[in-house]
Amino acid sequence: MLKQPSAGGDDGSGFTPLVVVELAPDAKEEAVVWLTRKISDSEQSGGAGLSVQQLWSGTAETEKDNPNVFLVGGSRQRLLSGAEDLGLFKEFNDGSMRAFTCANRDNFKDFKGDGDGFLSMAECQYIVKHELDSLRAKSETHIPGYEKAKLYPGKSIIRRMQSKGILVQVFPLHETEELKRLSFTWYKKVKLSLQPLDEIRHYYGEGLALYFGFLEYFTFALVPMALVGVPYYLFDWESYDKYVLFAGFNLVWCTVILEAWKRSSATMAYRWGTLSRKKAFEEPRPGFRGVLGLNPVTGREEPLYPNTKRLLRVYLVSVPFVVLCLYLSLYVMMVYFLMEGWALSLHDAEPTFWTTVLTFVPSVIYAVVIEVMNLIYRYAAEFLTGWENHRLESSYQNHLVLKVLVFNFFNCFASLFYIAFVMQDMVMLRQSLATLLITSQILNQVMEAFLPYWLQRRRNKKMMRRARKRASPPPAEMPLADQVRLEADMSTYLGTFDDYLELFLLFGYVSLFSCVYPLAAVLVVLNNVTEVYSDAFKMCHVFKRPFSEPAANIGVWQLAFEAMSVIAVVTNCALIGMSPQVKSYFPESETQLILWTAAIEHGLLALKLILTFVIPDVPKHIQTKLARLEFESLEALKKKSLTQGRKCSRPQSSKRAQSGSSQY
Repeated sequence: MLKQPSAGGDDGSGFTPLVVVELAPDAKEEAVVWLTRKISDSEQSGGAGLSVQQLWSGTAETEKDNPNVFLVGGSRQRLLSGAEDLGLFKEFNDGSMRAFTCANRDNFKDFKGDGDGFLSMAECQYIVKHELDSLRAKSETHIPGYEKAKLYPGKSIIRRMQSKGILVQVFPLHETEELKRLSFTWYKKVKLSLQPLDEIRHYYGEGLALYFGFLEYFTFALVPMALVGVPYYLFDWESYDKYVLFAGFNLVWCTVILEAWKRSSATMAYRWGTLSRKKAFEEPRPGFRGVLGLNPVTGREEPLYPNTKRLLRVYLVSVPFVVLCLYLSLYVMMVYFLMEGWALSLHDAEPTFWTTVLTFVPSVIYAVVIEVMNLIYRYAAEFLTGWENHRLESSYQNHLVLKVLVFNFFNCFASLFYIAFVMQDMVMLRQSLATLLITSQILNQVMEAFLPYWLQRRRNKKMMRRARKRASPPPAEMPLADQVRLEADMSTYLGTFDDYLELFLLFGYVSLFSCVYPLAAVLVVLNNVTEVYSDAFKMCHVFKRPFSEPAANIGVWQLAFEAMSVIAVVTNCALIGMSPQVKSYFPESETQLILWTAAIEHGLLALKLILTFVIPDVPKHIQTKLARLEFESLEALKKKSLTQGRKCSRPQSSKRAQSGSSQY
């Protein structure tokens, strides 16, 4: 079992392994020695200044064990200096959140003695990862033992070794006792309470904690929709056209919850010290390729790729590919309508129980096809976005998110828009929405809950067989070597992209068409509750521990949800305009109805825009704290500049005095 990480010191506290670095089993010895020396060398010598130990010194325990597995940690002082370099925010004695500095370390709330326990294990691992990523080539022209693995001054060593397959993986280790406590409070006991977001943030970092915070917030925000939807559905079962009030409630709901979430996330981000933290300078992503040149910003040599070529790839290849995929999705949708028409004709000709069941089959098949198409398109979008050769990871993610969102939105909602506004069949719209929502949730639960549970049980049985082969009684605590083996075989967590995408689609189902099928909110609430437990289980027992990633909000997904809410305003206004109750006010002029509907829709969009500016994203009391902190920083900077100016002026004045006295 791992010890709690000590935030620095080779002062008798012993080596605490934080991160595992696994190289290929057949990696050249000179490359292995060179990398480990780089990790352990001092910063002045171009190294990371970290501690590194080989997991199996000499011979591995079994023939299948990779001998090139290393444990990386850091002294207490090294981790503290790394926290200062990264600008980690910690709580000050006055309760405010400030960037940590070694000079003021005694003024931080939880800093005691030499700082043992001041940094969480997730923060220590994040610092180690940053230092490993910061390892740069100096005069080396290639990786030792690999002539074709070229290097140049300033090139990231870790990323080059990963791209060439020399470095297999780098991952942080779990802390078993803390993970047990988190598992118990998170998902092992059934409770009607909030998630332990502070504990999740402490163990996994702000990025993952904000996802679970948004999942929890979205679930509670759906409760009013569910409470209104259940009686509306029960007492208005046969009247498919009486949805005006529910659509109006939908308009207000989708606008208010997103504005309230921004304030809630800002409060959490301030408490966690990421709201006012400066964004780190982005380095080129590992897959970026180009001709070696001089970066005008950093002055370092690195690959350069003309933006014109990238834009040509985007607009001449990626955009046509996305349009082709949308056309294919449209073709599949038309096939679905043909199947639906055939099933309905059979039912109308001879209505029986089986023909009634048959009317639902096309919708179920179409829902499954949608999920398969989304999955295939996701892989194609990842390949295409990588081929576009974006320099920064943020640019890569933005282009990938845009491609995936456009296709998923069209693929999942095109049929519903067609039924609602072309066929204008509210009965069929309710049936299609219910089938799509239920089928997609069943598929997601199988993939996200049952499959991970089966994988975890299979992995545990594999570890038990290994223990029996060694013919030794299982210890009370898992040995470090076994823990590394277990975690190395775990799946790698690929980030929150798919999780946010699922919530985005569920938000669309609820905000766009739930006025026709009011039980949509109830189904999504049930899905989200199970999602919390399945995601928590996966994070604790299925995936490797991901590195902590500081985050102040949910990023580009906030814009995606806001765009969906704008579309929801247009959709619900159109549905209201199509309702018989509203049409009865315009019996003679359909044009007048359309004009009034468009005017109200534009007015609501304007009101939505006004609310976005009127309601501050950050609560007033947090704005005041941030302004006070900025004022204190400016005052401290002025005093420092004034002190330095006085020091610089003293020698000059003394020289003048001496020269004046000699002249006299």
